[in-house]
Amino acid sequence: MITDFKGKTAVLTGAGSGFGLECARIAAGLGMNVVMADVQQDALDKAAAEISGMGVQVLARRVDVSKAEDMQELADAVKARFGAPNFVFNNAGVGSGGLVWENTLADWEWVLGVNVWGVVHGVRLFTPMMLEAAKADATYQGHIVNTASMAGLLTAPNMGIYNVSKHAVVALTETLYQDLKLVTDQISASVLCPYFVPTGITQSQRNRPSSLPEEKPTQSQLIGQAMSDKAVSSGKVSAVQVAQFVFDAVAHDQFYVYSHPQALGNVQSRMEAIVQQHNPPNPFSTRPEVGEKLRAALRG
Repeated sequence: MITDFKGKTAVLTGAGSGFGLECARIAAGLGMNVVMADVQQDALDKAAAEISGMGVQVLARRVDVSKAEDMQELADAVKARFGAPNFVFNNAGVGSGGLVWENTLADWEWVLGVNVWGVVHGVRLFTPMMLEAAKADATYQGHIVNTASMAGLLTAPNMGIYNVSKHAVVALTETLYQDLKLVTDQISASVLCPYFVPTGITQSQRNRPSSLPEEKPTQSQLIGQAMSDKAVSSGKVSAVQVAQFVFDAVAHDQFYVYSHPQALGNVQSRMEAIVQQHNPPNPFSTRPEVGEKLRAALRG
């Protein structure tokens, strides 16, 4: 929990667009020092120039969050410039779909590298720094927010690789929250679980490393991409709103942060099936026409 943001330091990955950029704008508006990391240099440069223009100190670095050395250099730079950060937003993420057995090894390495290892590196490097600051200063306040997804609480078909990565982030963050409560009252954690919000997530392939070969997409991957594009582009909740939800959660020590709480009915159905030892429920029970269309496309 952070009760006063002014003069504090925020570290945000995926800061060149989407939730990262919107949170950077809020952080700057609150008078925070803003550390911006992104793998896309042109987007980062544009975003950093905007945030610098708001009159706050900005540290911008091109970072591939899946790489331990990149994240170590980021952490070292933050400590040297600002000391321990107060707000860490492990937000960088990529999307990928298709039938789970059709994802290549390169697909798995890319998605898990960014979505899981990126969060692992952020937690591994910044938490000790924050704990050290808390031990030295009784007034220090810190908060870590990790971006998961409603896909971290559900198991929608044809997007298994993404589901796996986001379930890992939810589990990691819940454990981080519990671990922090054991050792300090000054630092807490939250997990962001957005549903379909218009961001750049569906165009993630633009930042896929050239070192990971990309094969011709399968039919299921093309279908998954089209469905994601449609769902995300038609989303009614904006990245601006979600960023505000994040800051509200940090200010009130709220762990679960949702963009679409109405989707929790599906989560409840899944949890009830687990507890009652039922088979996984139909994910399309409220919209059967979507399930029929997907089934027909895949079988056709």
